Amino acid sequence: MTISVSNRWLVVAGAILVQLCLGAIYAWSAFTGPLAAEPFEFTAIQGQWIFAVGLATFAVVMALVAGRWQAKSGPRLVTLVGGLTLGLGYLIAGSSGTSYWGILLGIGVLGGAGIGLAYVCPIAALVKWFPDRKGFITGLAVAGFGFGALIWIKLTQGFTFGPVRLSGDWAGLYGMGWTVHQIWTLYGVLFATLIGLGSIVLVNPPKGWLPAGWTPPSATAEHSGARDFPARMMAATPQFWGLFLTFLFGSTAGLMVIGCIERFGTDRLSAAGLSTAESAVVAGTAMGLFYALFNGLGRILWGWISDGMGRRRAIGLMSALQGVMMLGFFWIGASEWGLYLASALIGFNYGGYFALFPAATADLFGDRRVGTNYPYVFLSYGLGGIIGPLLGGWMKDVGTISGDVSAWIWAFSIAGVFCLVGAVIMLRMRPPGTISRPEVARRAPVRRAA
Repeated sequence: MTISVSNRWLVVAGAILVQLCLGAIYAWSAFTGPLAAEPFEFTAIQGQWIFAVGLATFAVVMALVAGRWQAKSGPRLVTLVGGLTLGLGYLIAGSSGTSYWGILLGIGVLGGAGIGLAYVCPIAALVKWFPDRKGFITGLAVAGFGFGALIWIKLTQGFTFGPVRLSGDWAGLYGMGWTVHQIWTLYGVLFATLIGLGSIVLVNPPKGWLPAGWTPPSATAEHSGARDFPARMMAATPQFWGLFLTFLFGSTAGLMVIGCIERFGTDRLSAAGLSTAESAVVAGTAMGLFYALFNGLGRILWGWISDGMGRRRAIGLMSALQGVMMLGFFWIGASEWGLYLASALIGFNYGGYFALFPAATADLFGDRRVGTNYPYVFLSYGLGGIIGPLLGGWMKDVGTISGDVSAWIWAFSIAGVFCLVGAVIMLRMRPPGTISRPEVARRAPVRRAA
């Protein structure tokens, strides 16, 4: 299919459809409760390992396979293969019975690989189609990933909000008698079909195309100018490692909360006096509505904000706010509306990372190579996907053994300090072309972005 340069918004529509399906990994918390009960009886750390393996596989496959493959073959084919792989993973999990290893293989390994193949393709294509609005457009595309969590969680659990007094709006697939295996099978079919449809319009613009009336920026405090860094040269710069560490710290915090918010909320609210049933519903609403909804909004709004104030300042501000929220999460989350507020703000800030970091990678290292360069920055997300959920799961198990809910403080405090360090890194960062690194300047090729 050929996309007219006047219809570049079709690429946005396809990107959003693909990302809505890929965001299903953030609905994992909807399954942690059923997997802890009969007939599965998985521990908290076992459940988080499936989530962590999915996130790590996502990042590794994106860096080692998808980035280079889509650069050679284009985004359409790689996205289609990713959708089929993701669908196959959920189908395998749906037919695995109570086998822990079957579910780990299906959702963790194959599911993560499918997401890793498809995720970078819409971003790489859209940065080329919208070099004039990188922050906003990448935020709009990956907002589908955040909103996808809202859709898939609510489809699974049902639209049950607030304490039990407000329950019963719609029971969801669980409430209609669907088993975990049936839901995974349905998801497998839907993901393969919808991602396949979205892939049809994911194509790159003609070589050398630029939006009418737009001129690529020269080197400034936010851009490296027309320079395009290949991955090996990018990795030799302190700017790359600054992006890597800041994204690592932010993803550790965000993924920790995604992986454990329902269990933390239930523990914390029960300790504060709510019944276990009420606490579970409030915690589910905090994740399934407030975190997921504001995660999607944060991707759009932080991207828009960064186009105005600059990527470096926006990331620094976002990381600082996230650090403060994580440090106070244990105490703010002690009430129903406190948990909603904290979940919304943490989700809002966390979502912004996925809009700002691809755009920052393009700003610093070139638009033309963002499809191959950003996956290496994104490896930090895979590492954070191991550290964050496992640290949260460990604190849950420690608290269960000791009977002390305050064990959660340690996990949140560590993540909060990480985010504050990331804010300092970003606020001190300068583009490669504005610092004294002659060895990088000599080796880096000077090219105009495609």
